[in-house]
Amino acid sequence: MTPNITGSVVKAAIVAITSESATTEEKIQMLIEIAFGMQKQPQTSKDLRNAISLYYRAYEMCGADFPLLQAKAKIGMARALQKIPNVGPQLLLQAKAAYEEALPLLKQFATKEEVAATQMNLGLVLQLLVPFNLARIVDSISAYHQALQVFTWQDYPQEYAILYNNIAIAYLSMPLASEREYWHQGLAVQSLLVALKHIKLSEYPREYAMLQNNLGNAWQYLASTHPLENNLRAIAAYDEALKVRNPQDTPLEYANTISNKANALRNLPENPQQPEANNWHHLLHAPTYYQEAWEIFRQQQKLKQSQLLCQLIQEIVT
Repeated sequence: MTPNITGSVVKAAIVAITSESATTEEKIQMLIEIAFGMQKQPQTSKDLRNAISLYYRAYEMCGADFPLLQAKAKIGMARALQKIPNVGPQLLLQAKAAYEEALPLLKQFATKEEVAATQMNLGLVLQLLVPFNLARIVDSISAYHQALQVFTWQDYPQEYAILYNNIAIAYLSMPLASEREYWHQGLAVQSLLVALKHIKLSEYPREYAMLQNNLGNAWQYLASTHPLENNLRAIAAYDEALKVRNPQDTPLEYANTISNKANALRNLPENPQQPEANNWHHLLHAPTYYQEAWEIFRQQQKLKQSQLLCQLIQEIVT
């Protein structure tokens, strides 16, 4: 039987804070550090819940005497809550409340980077709450833009790339209920192009591939009177992403990109100069990509993605 390592860590942490040899501030810091270590590489949801219990104990010990540590304990709780798998919005709502409680304290006592990181995480929580009608996507985008005031491409290129990527995804998720809202797709494309001016393949390959993959998605589904040109741009972007993504090092990312590329190929005419021509050549390539992606998703136990690709393969071959 495998010993409950995290349970032992929690007990040891509780014993440690009863020691008279440490100050209250030191005990709070100790709890936060132990909780962070448990949260960083959790084996199960129970590990995350144990971390939350330690953060909460640290939070209670702060009172009004240690406002910055109080904020850090709240942020730790919020991040752990985000990581717990949950089909409903309850834990996300708790995380949102924790971030919102921590932000005023951070703005008063913490560094600008800590504030920006919290705004970034709050933006993601708001974005995840939108499908439940419990947040507005414009508030998520606003939080990301506030974080960008600190996380510039010159000083924090990786955070900069992630923020613009999240902004683009947020725009793409907006409903297309009116003609004006189609502009959001264009804003998604523009956000990714802005980031790619500074995020280069040679310096930040992983972020570059992420941005190019989502740029391909944005081009592919952009409502336009030039669908052929957009599809060609999408395929070019996917090919850029595939300069980094491969089945050995990044199998899931690779599978996502080749399945996206297959979607674009299905809608690409055989002869760009004759859009009305049959698309047989590209249809032959699409199943190959779908099949390879399906194998990876199946091996990685991504049931939803593998089922979707199975349906797409059947549509092509029948």
